[in-house]
Amino acid sequence: MTVTDEPPAAVDTDLDLLTGPDAAGPLAAALAPAGGRMLSWRATQVDHQPGRGCTVGYHVRVAWRDGRISFERLAATTAPAPGGTLLLDDGVDRVAVWRFPHDPHLPALPAATDPVAVGRLLTELGYSAERPRLRVRAYRPGRRAVVEAVAGRDRLFLKVVRPRRITALHERHRLLTGAGVPAPCSLGYTSDGLLALQSLPGRTLRHALARGAPTPSARQVLSLLERLPDALAVGPSRASWPDKAAHYASVVAAALPDRAAQAGDLAAEIVAGVAPEPVTAVHGDLYESQLLVSGRHITGLLDIDTAGAGNRADDLACLLGHLSVLAQIDPGRAPTINRLGAEWLAAFDTHVDPASLRRRVAAVVLSLATGPHRVQEPGWPAATRARLDLAAAWLASAG
Repeated sequence: MTVTDEPPAAVDTDLDLLTGPDAAGPLAAALAPAGGRMLSWRATQVDHQPGRGCTVGYHVRVAWRDGRISFERLAATTAPAPGGTLLLDDGVDRVAVWRFPHDPHLPALPAATDPVAVGRLLTELGYSAERPRLRVRAYRPGRRAVVEAVAGRDRLFLKVVRPRRITALHERHRLLTGAGVPAPCSLGYTSDGLLALQSLPGRTLRHALARGAPTPSARQVLSLLERLPDALAVGPSRASWPDKAAHYASVVAAALPDRAAQAGDLAAEIVAGVAPEPVTAVHGDLYESQLLVSGRHITGLLDIDTAGAGNRADDLACLLGHLSVLAQIDPGRAPTINRLGAEWLAAFDTHVDPASLRRRVAAVVLSLATGPHRVQEPGWPAATRARLDLAAAWLASAG
């Protein structure tokens, strides 16, 4: 038994309110005016910002007055929310609730999920006039959504973000494609936050690894990053992975208090030995699902929302950190994934400081330790502990 003088971690009331049994009350209250009766619910996305609030997405099974039973997406937040939500305030807790697609932060989302509205958009863009089939590929409540639209042989993606971000995102896509980077071409945008993007050939690198298909070399990855235009590096630099380590440690601590000390120690040790790197253009969140590949060739670079000024070592560390976590959660393919990771690490070591690179990888893995709880993965505490141990192994390798 380990004896410690440290006081127990304080319970985060926002997190407990929106993921514990009390979450049922706000969800039921949001459905009642429309005639819905909640049968069951489960949290599917947890975005916890200690000290700033918590936002949670849910899948809810609902019975309606006409006898139908459906599955609905709902979201709730303790952070400030704009109008258009059901606001519940008992004098102690204040929670805003909404039902998908009526996200108050994403006003373009209802149109992006409406086949009639999307059909008109496709026609205006010169695509098939057939009624489109829509599929929600991603949804982070209050942050962003991606909807795939297929009509006949045509396919494109609709990205929905907060309106204040849409112009810069459109221009970033145009900047990269104009520089020859294989990012999706922006076909245009609406002022309320919808961006229409062309589809690209290839499958994600994650899909290629799952099938045991050929994968690109480290040289191709480095070449792709070197093609990022210098204009991206104008302006403030984005926070590096080590810069964000303390934040992710606090998120882990709130979700899993028994590992709070380990997470905090990891964050402190990561920062202590990171070497500075020159500022350059970076992707900002580069991992295996952001790269489209065909054979050994890279055919696409996705999700460039985070592209800007930063450290090249952070992009390389992000790739390596995600690969090592992928190997951990997919043990059957771990030898193939780890072999690719080792090849890339050896090549990346010749371009950036090796010890600092490993510390940055440890920071990435620490950030990913928040993932199992964020998506409410079954058995998430064990998965979180495993990722913390993996981050510790990367940090040890830096020495």
